[in-house]
Amino acid sequence: MHKHDKVLILDFGSQYTQLIARRVRELNIYSEIHPYNKLPKYIDDYKAVILSGSPFSVRGDEALHPDLMQIRGRKPLLAVCYGAQYLAHFSGGNVASSNTREYGRANLSYIKEDETFFFNIFKGSQVWMSHSDTIKQLPENGVLLASTHDVKNAAYKIEGEQTFGIQFHPEVYHTTDGKQLLENFLVYIAEINQDWTPDSFVEETVEELKNTLGDDKVVLGLSGGVDSSVTAVLLNKAIGDNLYCIFVNNGLLRKNEFEQVLKQYEHMHLNVKGVDASARFLDALKGINDPEKKRKAIGRTFIEVFDDEAHKIKDVKWLAQGTIYPDVIESVSATGGPSATIKSHHNVGGLPDYMKLKVVEPLKTIFKDEVRRVGASMNMSKTLLGRHPFPGPGLGIRILGDITAEKVRILQEVDAIFIDNLKKWSLYDSVWQAGAMLLPVNSVGVMGDERTYEKCVALRAVESTDGMTADWVNLPYEFLQKTSNEIINKVKGINRVVYDISSKPPATIEWE
Repeated sequence: MHKHDKVLILDFGSQYTQLIARRVRELNIYSEIHPYNKLPKYIDDYKAVILSGSPFSVRGDEALHPDLMQIRGRKPLLAVCYGAQYLAHFSGGNVASSNTREYGRANLSYIKEDETFFFNIFKGSQVWMSHSDTIKQLPENGVLLASTHDVKNAAYKIEGEQTFGIQFHPEVYHTTDGKQLLENFLVYIAEINQDWTPDSFVEETVEELKNTLGDDKVVLGLSGGVDSSVTAVLLNKAIGDNLYCIFVNNGLLRKNEFEQVLKQYEHMHLNVKGVDASARFLDALKGINDPEKKRKAIGRTFIEVFDDEAHKIKDVKWLAQGTIYPDVIESVSATGGPSATIKSHHNVGGLPDYMKLKVVEPLKTIFKDEVRRVGASMNMSKTLLGRHPFPGPGLGIRILGDITAEKVRILQEVDAIFIDNLKKWSLYDSVWQAGAMLLPVNSVGVMGDERTYEKCVALRAVESTDGMTADWVNLPYEFLQKTSNEIINKVKGINRVVYDISSKPPATIEWE
């Protein structure tokens, strides 16, 4: 990453911090997120700094205080929401509680003329507010740049510095010119090069992998998903046949997925071994009802199977994982301290120390949407890159209660009908994730002249960008009607179908 101009984003606990980083990267500029109180050692490595929003108030005892000694007045600085309030409150201005919570859409009613910060943004432009405090008086040497009807000091700059504060959020979709504003700050004011591209990432990552791995052998647990597949292709470019991929069938995959994924990888010229351990997983899950115990049993069994297979590869030294940037970011917790969100698992469930393998993670600096763009730049299949996310424990957490081979069969049939119909109706690509849940309830039904007492399934389809928040998809009634009829008519054991219309939060995407 040292070859690129970098932007430092200081996180104060905003729900939008990752979105800021992604918006910056959409401009082909590399960005990194760090907790506000854990600044990177070499600040000179960064050409600009952005302060995020926060759920905290600058007026409260729990206000978060960053050390800006090496930043303020020395580097271009953009302070968003809490950041803008912080600069005002502690630099001679005044921040007070708003009479009403300023949340939602607003429009710029005033923009200072001939200001580079607002180049190509005009009066009336929609912005998104999300705060309960407001800036009543600008900081020392503050110059008003923009207002809305309700917020006079919506944007300002500090005279004599490349320091800007905005009360609204340019990173969210509802700020219509947010990307333009970030471009104005980063490209025209901070003069940052826009050279962070998928092609450059591939070229530099392959070169780095060659230098790091040399002639060593690497083992990778493939899942059939986007992250592990892009990881495999990058490693294959770097080390070729020294990459050994293992795809384990845990018996909880979608219908025919094991065979289909193996065939897909054949066309990609990857060195892949398929291992059918279905019986071993089902045996390990026998009689377990608790969701967390099921996850642990699946993870433990995966480790055992993967370890067995890895030992069959002579002199393997590295374990590759498809870890992506959100997995390793330290975020700010509700108490204001850094909270590690590092996942101990990923595609391979978190391997124990006794495996004695060094870890290589080629995707750990990029977001999910970037992973797809990197895959596209390597001419990977659109079908593979467009695949919906699928939980690591598979159908194991979509079968509520204990798991049996018969329940797996039922849910695989239901899921196949649902997903196939989404594709037939051209709805699949407009859905972020979809699946079916087998519920631990039986309900009375009538089929022909007979009374039935069979199981119920819930269909779930959500739209999202990263899975952190999600909303249910308003699928057409006609689609739901036909899909429900097909499931009940074709899948023995099901007599009732429901559709889940809860969002995340408060619900989660999966049911377990």
